Amino acid sequence: MNYIRIFNEMVDILPKIISQRRAIAQAELKTSSIETIAAIENKRVPKGDVFEFARVAGLFAIKKTSDVIPDCHPLPIEYANIRFEIKGLSVFIEVEVATMYKTGVEVEAMHGAAIVALTLYDMLKPIDKKIEICQIKLIEKKGGKSDYHDLLNRQIKTAVLVCSDSVFAKKKEDKAGLAIIAQLAKSNMEHHFYAILPDEIVEIQTSVQKLVLGKYDLIILTGGTGLSPRDVTPEAIQPLLDKEIPGIMEAARAYGQQRIPYAMLSRGVAGFIQGTLVITLPGSTKGALESMQALFPYIKHIFKVAEGIRHD
Repeated sequence: MNYIRIFNEMVDILPKIISQRRAIAQAELKTSSIETIAAIENKRVPKGDVFEFARVAGLFAIKKTSDVIPDCHPLPIEYANIRFEIKGLSVFIEVEVATMYKTGVEVEAMHGAAIVALTLYDMLKPIDKKIEICQIKLIEKKGGKSDYHDLLNRQIKTAVLVCSDSVFAKKKEDKAGLAIIAQLAKSNMEHHFYAILPDEIVEIQTSVQKLVLGKYDLIILTGGTGLSPRDVTPEAIQPLLDKEIPGIMEAARAYGQQRIPYAMLSRGVAGFIQGTLVITLPGSTKGALESMQALFPYIKHIFKVAEGIRHD
């Protein structure tokens, strides 16, 4: 008999950016009598102060989550808070966890709530045989891309321009432009125009100006941002910009710098040309992809702000 070996891999979080993450989880422990509640409040439980013991156990659990849950990434715990509230015969446990990292802390919060509840259960069971843990659930989570998927009230008209002598001459196949289009789709943005241009300043400027006149909202150029004599995309775009947005390319370069030191050599620029957002990305497929991962979906907020301005 042939056996198939299945190798499970942890989720790849390398493409994600570091951001503030926060989660709140809740657990409910239900007692069976007012006497149990009174023992908790008056600190007369034989095993000790149940809230203090459970709080310490919860803090350990939060920090050790990745040790007991196989697919959970180790991460730095920047903040943790464990709160208790008695309502009737129930003790409600609320665990809040926060970090600055690439992945969320909802599992850490729920693991902490579970261990706090179990600790309470263990300490109270000698005086209450009917005690039970009713539920453990996530109350709130913040951080990551899900917080930045702005829902736009209109379709964003986008164009992708590939600036490359070799691709234009059909000596090489375009991969960077197609990678950008794929990333746009992941951000729920369609591309409406795609073209390949030679590394010529006049041709690049002419193509961009036509798209601006065509009321395109977003133009992404890939290629020509390096240091070779034929890399002229920044020189073509810079004079056309009405308002430069340096932070866009700073974010892309910072993201790339964490992955490859050569990212600092990219000379990409970004800004508005008569209301059209223009972004210039590296010509390598990896560089273009990483730049898109750094900027999207966050860049969509620019169009959300523009919607608000028009609405006002």
